[in-house]
Amino acid sequence: MVSVCFYFQVHQPPRLRKYSVFEIGHHNNYFDERKNEAIIKKVAHKSYLPANRVVLDLINKTDGKFRVAYSMTGIVLEQLERFAPEVIDSFRELVKTGCVEILDETYHHTLSYLYSKEDFREQVLLHNRKIRQMFSFKPKVFRNTELVYNNDIAEFIGKMGYKGILAEGADHILGWRSPNFVYRPKGLNNIKLLLKNYRLSDDIAFRFSEKSWEEFPLTAPKYAQWINKINGNGNVVNLFMDYETFGEHQWEDAVAELDFPHYVSWADIERDLSAWLGNRMQQEAISQVYNLEPHVKLSKNPALLDEWRKLQTSDHFYYMCTKWFNDGDVHKYFNPYDSPYEAFITYMNILNDFRMKANKLGEVKVVE
Repeated sequence: MVSVCFYFQVHQPPRLRKYSVFEIGHHNNYFDERKNEAIIKKVAHKSYLPANRVVLDLINKTDGKFRVAYSMTGIVLEQLERFAPEVIDSFRELVKTGCVEILDETYHHTLSYLYSKEDFREQVLLHNRKIRQMFSFKPKVFRNTELVYNNDIAEFIGKMGYKGILAEGADHILGWRSPNFVYRPKGLNNIKLLLKNYRLSDDIAFRFSEKSWEEFPLTAPKYAQWINKINGNGNVVNLFMDYETFGEHQWEDAVAELDFPHYVSWADIERDLSAWLGNRMQQEAISQVYNLEPHVKLSKNPALLDEWRKLQTSDHFYYMCTKWFNDGDVHKYFNPYDSPYEAFITYMNILNDFRMKANKLGEVKVVE
């Protein structure tokens, strides 16, 4: 019988407040703490807590046969600690069952691998320490931000000691192959590759409540029938989705290796990097923030370093995306801005002030 692997992403970014050009050099409070608190409390009580109760109930009812994996960013854990600590307690209760696995990722949910492998490693190690400290759990599987993945990332992560990595089951990579097997990254034998079955995942994450969908309503027996049809053409169905989908494991031997020469992600219909790097605004913003790395690192200032990494959070660039059509509604999800241009202007104003603040610290001169 085919196994079902549930993986949920738990993430909320620290949202920037609307920051005008007139504030540059005068105000250093970049984050909208009132909005961040409101959103965290909302998703905690509408999604995280009810979903955790359901998962715990399923684990108990099945005598531990029901299993699930989570990846929780460091920045969402920080916010939960401040604004909804009961959610942390509920996740701890799940982990104690032994039926829940926690994955590692970048602490600040960034695209750092594309720009700084050194900082990428530091963010992963920072996340690993956070998970060990909070849950007494040592992750063995890695999930990169937004499932951004290629051969080089797999090799890098394998050298860091991880035994598994998640990726998008992109059609243009798979070709005739099925995502419903465990693969090996190209040239690697020490790490397994689990691919998202995006069709079955998106049936739950995006189409479940869509009344115009030809399969509406999606009932449990209907969905179970779709899963059962995979028997004979796969041994694992990987259902990967955001935990906010809900208002809420099992390894096999690898059957073959897969070549991912180009970057793939789980975002939008293209499943590439265009959601964050598809226009000139995004490219300019992200290049400028990473250009500050050597100067910020030399400062030896932990608060400045943490703030710089929070400015790397991929959501900031996602909000600048100008793609519409089928993906437009997705880009509006929890989006605090009225337009991509407003997101860009706000971000660049804050980044300019950040440069000035670093200069004023006197510990390091940040080049304009």
